[in-house]
Amino acid sequence: MSQVVIVGAGPTGATLAVLFAKRGIEVKLVEVSRNFHRIFRGEGLMPSGLDALAQMGLLPILESIPHRALDAWEFFIDNQFLFRAQEPFETGERSTTLVSQPSLLEALIAEGSSYSNFEFIQGVPVQDLLWNDKRVRGVKLGDERTIDADLVIGADGRNSVVRQRANLPLEHYSKTFDVLWFKLACSPDCGLENIFYSIVNGTHAFGLFQGAEGNLQLGWSLGEVSGSDWRQVDWPEMLLSVSPPGIAEQIKQNQHTIERPVLLSVVVGRCPRWYKPGLLLLGDAAHPMSPIRAQGINMALRDVIVAANHLVPVLLSKKLEHSSIDAVLPQIQAQREPEIVRVQKLQAQEAGQAELLGKSALLRWVVSKLPPVLRQFIRQSWLLRQIQLRQGIKPLELTV
Repeated sequence: MSQVVIVGAGPTGATLAVLFAKRGIEVKLVEVSRNFHRIFRGEGLMPSGLDALAQMGLLPILESIPHRALDAWEFFIDNQFLFRAQEPFETGERSTTLVSQPSLLEALIAEGSSYSNFEFIQGVPVQDLLWNDKRVRGVKLGDERTIDADLVIGADGRNSVVRQRANLPLEHYSKTFDVLWFKLACSPDCGLENIFYSIVNGTHAFGLFQGAEGNLQLGWSLGEVSGSDWRQVDWPEMLLSVSPPGIAEQIKQNQHTIERPVLLSVVVGRCPRWYKPGLLLLGDAAHPMSPIRAQGINMALRDVIVAANHLVPVLLSKKLEHSSIDAVLPQIQAQREPEIVRVQKLQAQEAGQAELLGKSALLRWVVSKLPPVLRQFIRQSWLLRQIQLRQGIKPLELTV
């Protein structure tokens, strides 16, 4: 019998599978996609995520794949510069780093495949869970194969099939909102600094940065332009009209390369319970995150550290008992949930401030006219919130 089946080869599933394989645990990793190059995958590794990879011994992988450290964050309101925050924020801290997630996942699978106790099953969906006396005992694949396991881990994202088949409800903790995601080419001279721009102009709000593979990526929060209306918008013209001059020039030079935007419906929530006997949910399967400040991949990697700390000793026990596995599952949720709750609240605060600015022309005017000393006060307030978002609420240590 396989000791563990992990469903979903995103950052959560792939890193946990590699950790298990390194420690001698038999693991099968199942992924429905035939490749990792789907249209949108998060790129931002905060210091907390980089620290997690370092503790797992996986940080050197970044050197072999496309990645770019951020140099700074800049904020504009109604075309007026508000403030800049230089990376890294604190002495000794790693800078936020953008990484090609498809390349990262491919490298992780290659690392796992070097172990004989690791098997990667790709391009096959999980159709259902197998049960034995109210305990999950494995999975049924779409090709009718079945895989028995001592533990099934659902790491298959915000639309988790494992979560649905286990009848573990997901509670939404903020309203669903939509984001349009654009990609366009970057001019040769735009790589002098890699800046994440946050821009509010009238009712419009968007973020812009140069991705790990060199293209410009732009996330547009759908507000006034919503529903089916966005398909009728002349987006090159719209983006030019609301961008500060320097950014508008970059967009103008590359507007012919703008790809058709991808509509992302953002669901934020948590499962009241992440587990059932023989089953554990991790990452976005248990707690889908907002894209604000790239928390999804970072919280997932921190989930992996906690899960490994609790599960590895049990799974390596000479006398493996299912009751021992099931006993640690609520402990994993109990350790991770407070940080997830706090981070989602911080994300909601940031989203709420942007929404408030978008609704109030007077507030935008007041903020844009603030003297430099008061802008520094706003900057400091933003930095204090970001430190928790980028470092995690408290330190985590991989102990296995």
